Amino acid sequence: MTHKGEIPVVILLIPFLLGLAIGMQLMSAAYLPVLAIAFVCLALVFVVLNLNYQRLVIYKARWIGGLLMGAILFSAGWISVISYNELNNRHHFSKTQAQYLAVSINNEPQFKNGLVRFTATIRQSINNRQTADANGTLLLTLKDSDAIALQYGDELLIPASYTPVDPPFNPAEFNYKKYLVHQNIYYQLFLFPGQYKLLKHDTGNPFIAYALKLRQQMVVLFRQKLHDPNAIAVASTLILGYKADLSNDVLQAYSKTGTIHVLSVSGAHVAIIYLLMQWMLSFLNRYKYGRLLKMAIMILLISYYAMLTGFSPAVCRAAVMISMVIIGNTFVRHINMLNILAISALLLLLYNPFFITDVGFQLSYLSVVGLIVLQPVVYGWFQFKNKWADKLWALCSVSIAAQVITFPLSAYYFHQFPVYFLLSNLLIIIPTMVIMYSGIAYLLLAWVPWLSNALAWILEKSILLMNKALSIIEHTPFASINKIWFTTTEYLLTYALIISLFYFLYDKKTWVLKFGIGCLFLLCVSISVKRYRADTSSSVAFLNLRKNTGIVFKNGDKAVVLTNLADTDKNYKYSIQPYLDSCKISHAELYTLNRGISKNFIRKQGGFIQFNHQKILVFDKQMPNLQLSEKLKTDYLYITGNPYINLDLINKNYDYQTLVVDGSNSTRLIEQLEQQAKKKRINYSILKRNISLIAVSN
Repeated sequence: MTHKGEIPVVILLIPFLLGLAIGMQLMSAAYLPVLAIAFVCLALVFVVLNLNYQRLVIYKARWIGGLLMGAILFSAGWISVISYNELNNRHHFSKTQAQYLAVSINNEPQFKNGLVRFTATIRQSINNRQTADANGTLLLTLKDSDAIALQYGDELLIPASYTPVDPPFNPAEFNYKKYLVHQNIYYQLFLFPGQYKLLKHDTGNPFIAYALKLRQQMVVLFRQKLHDPNAIAVASTLILGYKADLSNDVLQAYSKTGTIHVLSVSGAHVAIIYLLMQWMLSFLNRYKYGRLLKMAIMILLISYYAMLTGFSPAVCRAAVMISMVIIGNTFVRHINMLNILAISALLLLLYNPFFITDVGFQLSYLSVVGLIVLQPVVYGWFQFKNKWADKLWALCSVSIAAQVITFPLSAYYFHQFPVYFLLSNLLIIIPTMVIMYSGIAYLLLAWVPWLSNALAWILEKSILLMNKALSIIEHTPFASINKIWFTTTEYLLTYALIISLFYFLYDKKTWVLKFGIGCLFLLCVSISVKRYRADTSSSVAFLNLRKNTGIVFKNGDKAVVLTNLADTDKNYKYSIQPYLDSCKISHAELYTLNRGISKNFIRKQGGFIQFNHQKILVFDKQMPNLQLSEKLKTDYLYITGNPYINLDLINKNYDYQTLVVDGSNSTRLIEQLEQQAKKKRINYSILKRNISLIAVSN
């Protein structure tokens, strides 16, 4: 494992990944000509040097070949990202004028909260009855009960009234635009009944269409014999990768206990199926060509399962990796798991370089790396003579290794750490295997009345038992550490610290320990400085909450939130709570617009607010439209609730530095106020479809 000759693909994968990472930041087609020329030139030099290896005495400077290969793979990774980016295609639908678009649904439509959402591939653009070939991917949302009948492969005629996906408007808000960009989606369209027309059925890939229909039939089988909705949802997700029915409560329970990976069909699930097939087909080993037949059957069934789960990156990775293990074992070859892991990653990234941005893909590969590299080190910490104690510690070492290697990444994305991950992961091992085996057996034997009933009962009770155990752990005191907000630098320092620590435990080199201590020192300094700034700073945040009102007054680690939303509202959790968490707010109080506030750092009476040294006037319909004897001075004048007012009337009574207009006002009023502000050269901020305004008060 320590010799790089055993893991050549791992070494070659590193520059390719670096090229992908740079390409994700610089995806413009303008870089393509230079990169293509560099790639060809480097490849030619590499070939020429290899053809003249002895004559040029290259063996005395072998680093030249490695450097050239690294540069070639780096440019190849960058080129693959640019080439895969649909926006760089000259036939992309956004680059031509059109009245209508002919599209084909390219994934399984999801129905939730009265909306049908799916992505569609553009086939043609239509302008003045002239058709032209077009391509690209569009996110479609239909508010139409009849749209439930739509399926993968259906072709629709839609108006070309698409709009760009909005960026995050508030600090720390989930970047949905970036998430879609990493799926090659840049535009979206919302349609109502009568705004689209169904042209054809089943125009998609028949292989994928068959897989999705078969999965739907199996989900229906679960619904026939299982009674609890959460049990049906978990069975469909855990066995088939169908997540549409999962409730937020179930997701939260698995997330807070560090077992969310169970709900993502991945390597563990494929491994369970692999072990089952290994046992069931072991009799073939006795025959002359039995091992070859066993290999073919196992690879075929694993590929079929991957198809059934929708070809998720995690399942594809596991399917490719386990298929290579099967081939290696069949032909009795030495297998290096890191090398096989790198080959599977390379194959998937060549197919779709955007997989590198998928969180599930990243966590999946990291967890397997942890099992291969770190688990033996962790397992060596303790030695048990008792067989069962040794097996228990082996399971614990697996969980610790996977959790440690994925902690920085999961904290970076999800901002939490499950404290009782070891207990929860040990508790779900047996239920997960029972669920997988009983679920697969039930699907295969659903036609046998008494046996299918028994299997369905075992399946449902196992799921409910697992859900109950995880719910208890979730509500245990200190079940998770929340509000972890790593910067990119802190995230990288954490990984450097973990790698150096484990490498020191493995090789005992003092320079590695010194490097780790240096990383720990820098990490502590960064977190301390960030915490100090958060505790000593004050600011006012005028948030963009669409048609709602939201102002956050932050004073150190305390905050007052002025809003019409409850803290249980999904808009509050999506837009306000992440900002509070990222600011390290330990205590936040909610107030409505009509309530008074009296605290040491903020006072509110009517619409007038005094926050530290700043003055804010909230102007809504409740504000009396009277002529004041003298102008009232304020720093910010915040207009909300669509009052009947214009700047001429406002300017008679108030002297303000900045005008802020939120999205709860009508489009007409916003446009009117914006025009007047421009004309009068008033500093203003329109929150509707714009980023929020953050004002530092000290």
